[in-house]
Parts: sequence; C-alpha cells; structure tokens
Amino acid sequence: MSFRRQETSPRVRCLGSLRLGGLCLLCVVSVACTGLFRQYEYEEEIYLSLDGTATVYVNSSIAALDALRGASFDARPTARIDTSAVRAYYSTPNTHVTRVNSSRRHGRRFVHVRLDVDDIRRLGEAAPFAWSTYRFQQNGGEYRYLQTIGSAAAKDVAGAGWNGRELVAFRLHLPSRIRYHNTRGIESRGNILAWEQPLADRLRGAPLTLDARMDTQSILYRTLWLFAVTFLAVAAAFGVVIWWVMRRGVEAPHEPARAPR
Repeated sequence: MSFRRQETSPRVRCLGSLRLGGLCLLCVVSVACTGLFRQYEYEEEIYLSLDGTATVYVNSSIAALDALRGASFDARPTARIDTSAVRAYYSTPNTHVTRVNSSRRHGRRFVHVRLDVDDIRRLGEAAPFAWSTYRFQQNGGEYRYLQTIGSAAAKDVAGAGWNGRELVAFRLHLPSRIRYHNTRGIESRGNILAWEQPLADRLRGAPLTLDARMDTQSILYRTLWLFAVTFLAVAAAFGVVIWWVMRRGVEAPHEPARAPR
C-alpha cells in the first residue's frame, strides 16, 4: 500500500499563516491590556509643582469612598450621584474643585474629581485626605516628597460587591528628574511613580509610605534651556557659514577684461 503526500495549496498556507498571526497578535494584545489597563477601586493621582502647588485627581467608587474615607454617600448601584455634595466634600480653603464626573463599572457607581491645591503640605487638613501626612521640602541640592498614609475609616458598606481582587493606587507626576523613589518596581516610567495596595490591605490600614527625591530644576526649564542653547548654536553656525561665503566672494580675483578683437 502506498501513500501519496497531499500538497497544500498556497491559498491554504496563506490562510493558515494569517490565522496563526492573528492568534499571536490577540495574545500580545491581551497581555498588554492586562498590564496597561489596570482598574482601581480607589486612586489618588498628584501632579506636583516645585513651588508646592499641585493638581489632584481622585477616581473612586462610591462604596470605596465611604469605606476608606468614612463618607456618607449613597453607594447603592441605583442611587444617583449628587455631584454638588461631592464638590462640597472636597472643597476647602486649600483645595478648589474644578471638575466632578461620574461613571459606572462592575455594577458600581464611580466618581472622578479634579482639584487644585494651593499647598501640598496642607492637603492633609482636608477631610478626604486626612489619612495622609505630606512633607515637601528642599534638602541641599534636591527636593524630597514624603507622604505617609495611615489608617482608613474601615466603614462597613453593605452590598459593595467586592470580590477581593480590587486594588488601590497612589500615583505621583513629578516635575523634575527623579533621583530616588521607593515604589519597589510596581511602576516607574519617566517622571511618573505609582504605589498600589490590595483594597483589603488598605481597609485594614496596612502602612504605606511614598518617598521620592528629585532635582531642584524642573524638566520644563531644562528643556527650554537646552532648546535655547541649541537654537543659539545653530544660529551661530549659520552666521559663520554666511560670513565664510561672503568673504570668499570678496577675496575671489576679478578676471581682467578682454580686449576687443
């Protein structure tokens, strides 16, 4: 008995390659999305300036806001979010709310708050941030930011719908080159640092310290200074080329006029 080897047509081979390539691409995208689009139940994000002012974003489920900070908002999935009450909750003489939005995820209501802070060192005076102490000062040739996050309110919230995998994050956008940080490799890219905890650890008050040290000169200032130096160097080089061309033209000998025949 003999067996004949069946030849695979180019079209079939091409379709097989496309399917394999699509499967590989899907796997890569799935892994990337897992890392890039981490979803947090509570998140504080601070954009710090060297003069001590800051812009702060808070993204939190209503349930987490009640449980962690002891707020009294209605955490029921069907409840309407009172944005004016949220604005009032975050407003103090040192904190100025500029935007309040809301959304829904996993059957829970979320609130998104943006506020400007006059002095980051006094942020802990506001009730929503009173679990933290903030230090920001210059030590020699560097600035140091130190935030110590203490106990949560640990308030019972009925029907939150948590499954134990929820995360809490604290993120820093620093204005100058970072010399030191203690993020332990959770996230560090450019001038952005992040610390995270399981929600369960934050509810029981597991200690968390944010420590970062940075240059005294902002990245923007250094960039503008470098741009100015580069522009002056290019202008000087261009001027030298023009001078050289004009000098060559002046020094070129004139051909004697030919006598008419």
